[in-house]
Amino acid sequence: MAEKTTVDFYLDPSCPFAWVTSRWIKEVTKVRDIDVRWKFISLGVVNEGRDLPADYRKIIDMSWGAMRVMAAAEQRAGAEVLDDLYTEIGERYHDQGRVDTLENRYEAVKEAVKELGLDADLMDAWDDEAFDARLRESTKEAQDLVGDDVGTPIVALNGVGFFGPVITRVPKGEEAGKIFDAAVTLGNYPHFFELKRSRTESPSTAE
Repeated sequence: MAEKTTVDFYLDPSCPFAWVTSRWIKEVTKVRDIDVRWKFISLGVVNEGRDLPADYRKIIDMSWGAMRVMAAAEQRAGAEVLDDLYTEIGERYHDQGRVDTLENRYEAVKEAVKELGLDADLMDAWDDEAFDARLRESTKEAQDLVGDDVGTPIVALNGVGFFGPVITRVPKGEEAGKIFDAAVTLGNYPHFFELKRSRTESPSTAE
């Protein structure tokens, strides 16, 4: 029997690339024996102090609230809550496109919390900087794996971390499994570091 692969998936719900890659990992769970642990990498933390274009800075500044609510949910209910909560937020953020304003993001996360039957007062964490320490801790963990010059997603396979895979569509069934097998193979080779090409399309979970 093949050894179970542990997948540490570092996410920020604001990132559309992390969202598509995470949906691939969810497909992989159907065809491969893997243990997925959902963790945080905050784009807000990653981009602190950086000189960013105004449009991107606005996106980054709007990313903190959802991360804090997720950190509060983890603190109260344990890490196992992150899978479903990320799914509910991601569907609203990316599949429904509710990311254009801070108000729309807030309402999307509030709905996600309610859908899962979680305590409504988790939304108090939206503006609570006390949860930023947890986000910094997990972001540092991710950056210790891959360096501080990358963003999201970061995926660690049996403890070996990489930026990506960056994909723009969600492979299904055995195709998802084969791509995962390839990623594990590359990850197990100690001298592999990078594989990249120019991207020509935006990420989407549409069929």
